[in-house]
Amino acid sequence: MTEERTVVPLLEPREGIPPVIADADALTGIVSRFAAGKGPVAVDAERASGYRYGNRAYLVQLRRAGAGTALIDPIACPDLSALDAAVAEAEIVLHAASQDLPCLLEVGFRPREMFDTELAGRLLGYERVGLGTMVETVLGLRLEKGHSAADWSTRPLPEDWLRYAALDVEVLVELRDVLHQELADSGKLEWAREEFAAVLNTPPPVPRSDPWRRTSGIHKVRNVRALAIVRELWTMRDRIAREADLAPGRVLPDAAIVTAALEGPRTKKALTEISAFTGRSARRHMSDWLAAVTRARGLPDNQLPQPSTPGDGPPPPNRWADRDPAAAKRLAAARAVVAALAEQHHMPTENLLQPDAVRRLTWEPPEEVTEETVTERLRELGAREWQLSLTAHPITKALARLENRGDL
Repeated sequence: MTEERTVVPLLEPREGIPPVIADADALTGIVSRFAAGKGPVAVDAERASGYRYGNRAYLVQLRRAGAGTALIDPIACPDLSALDAAVAEAEIVLHAASQDLPCLLEVGFRPREMFDTELAGRLLGYERVGLGTMVETVLGLRLEKGHSAADWSTRPLPEDWLRYAALDVEVLVELRDVLHQELADSGKLEWAREEFAAVLNTPPPVPRSDPWRRTSGIHKVRNVRALAIVRELWTMRDRIAREADLAPGRVLPDAAIVTAALEGPRTKKALTEISAFTGRSARRHMSDWLAAVTRARGLPDNQLPQPSTPGDGPPPPNRWADRDPAAAKRLAAARAVVAALAEQHHMPTENLLQPDAVRRLTWEPPEEVTEETVTERLRELGAREWQLSLTAHPITKALARLENRGDL
């Protein structure tokens, strides 16, 4: 019978809850402390997604041996470049780094070398890679995760939130140390280093040309005049949300935009009869919403949006069989190869090779399918060298087999 592992709850930071750093003098002291510390630096950031416009950081937590834990208010101290310089040579330990790096960059903190404990967990085949689960599984310690979705723009921050925030970096370096050893033991350490570097070097995403098309439920809107209503309402909501520093959904929910597009209200009274417009914020801007709908109604036909805009990649895979049966067969063959290799190496398929790279390769394969051309194409699509060493040869064989059998 397997003996159950004792899980110890983490209730308090080792040195207690540190004061929040909210002025230049206190920040200077933290810079000195962390410059004198040793080893990796654990870093985390708390945002106010769902409450505020954008994804800026409202609290930055750090911990380093010899320096202890620091909680920094980046609203009061918006420039952390001196702290960044103080730890420039250190490895920065983050969990789910791609989520925190953008808001850290905004305050001048940019890691040069990084260890991502979530990504390490994926490469090692852990089924659940949330921070709390990883800490419990790997270290036998339990973190409380009750405040992850809180409104971190709140001031002053409640003591229990600060305790939670300090505990998030309390054992992050210890988690890193165990995972680093597991990566080394499994022969995956160099793979992980390539992945971490790729995350650090990924440029910010290009802004979408038509972000309003991401409105939830827009698939219900079938005609172009109604789509124009979606566009005008979305644009108006975005302006109001930006000026008020509120999450757009708190100004007007997506459901209200879609319902208004479908019903085409012509008066304020008709708008108020749509249930999703009954929220306090929505009612405050009723004249703006009606003006947006009216503007959409009056647009000439040549200014109406098209039903959809062509993307820069292949169509959704469920359409491939009809549009290009040969491409559908190539995709199925390549996916089978990647799935088998991912199972062999105990990791999710998307971490072994990016699904978008597989789709683009098989939708428009090289004119001559050889291991060299497949390797080069996948490299152009962002595949790392360790991924190429595992996948390029078997994918080439699978595609060549289809050609040789005449299945294409």
